[in-house]
Amino acid sequence: MVQNSKKIIVIGGPTASGKSDLAVSLALWIKKNRKKFGVSGAEIISADSRQVYKGFDIGSGKITKEETRGVRHWMLDIASPKRTFTAHDYMIAGNRALKEIFKNNNVPVICGGTGFYIDSLIYSPFIPEVPPQRELREELERLSVEELYLRLEKIDKRRAENIDIKNKRRLIRAVEVTETLGGPIPETGKTLMYPTLIMGVKTDKDELKNKIHKRLVKRINAGMIDEVLNLHRKKGVSWKRLEELGLEYRWTARYLRGKTDLEEMKKNLEKEIIHYAKRQVTWFKREKGIIWTENFREAKKETKDFFRV
Repeated sequence: MVQNSKKIIVIGGPTASGKSDLAVSLALWIKKNRKKFGVSGAEIISADSRQVYKGFDIGSGKITKEETRGVRHWMLDIASPKRTFTAHDYMIAGNRALKEIFKNNNVPVICGGTGFYIDSLIYSPFIPEVPPQRELREELERLSVEELYLRLEKIDKRRAENIDIKNKRRLIRAVEVTETLGGPIPETGKTLMYPTLIMGVKTDKDELKNKIHKRLVKRINAGMIDEVLNLHRKKGVSWKRLEELGLEYRWTARYLRGKTDLEEMKKNLEKEIIHYAKRQVTWFKREKGIIWTENFREAKKETKDFFRV
């Protein structure tokens, strides 16, 4: 049972599926129909674990000022990449954003592929604050990513489904939290905090692979390699930290350090992004209330029905 009459829209799905553009189009359409829906407009909350970091723009696919088309976005560029921004940090900051959006009489549109982050905003609080466990961390640092993943999977299969399996930092933190709690992070029982429309962007597997390939080529051509180099040289982000932040940043950092050549970097990176997208799809398919949409027209229809309730 929902606890508040305020309403939230979620647009989730795998990377490269077109979530950001759909969210902006929907937000502008809601503003156009604001009188009909009884709101002032809509604002977007990003649910992406790397777009929170300043300077992580091209590699993370962060929406540009032009692409926002004037729609206000939250949870972008709010943390230093030199320090870890935890899921608990996201939950606290994200809920502040929700309150501000409701205060403005706008509809929050939560958009992203990090299902764990989305859950933290729409369901009753479930991410406990677990301080760093120094001795445990020292033990976990000595393990490989494969060993860490198996350790996490034994404790919390649900969390293991939505994590970058090559990201050692996140694996260590996930194991640290679950082992400190003595078990998996407790589920909420799916108690929504507000009436919520959860939509997933449906994409054909082959079409998604093609989009991932084209997007990666576009990012490289747009200067992704220079972005990572500048983060290290000018912003002081260590190579180790860049590798910890996964996918584009891990493989580009390896390339810049001479650990791989450009073609091998592209090949392995694309392969890992595809695997990550599959895990994202698995996560969202577990969401019983999700409505899969293929385009803006279908998203508008679902939104109309949602506001009639």
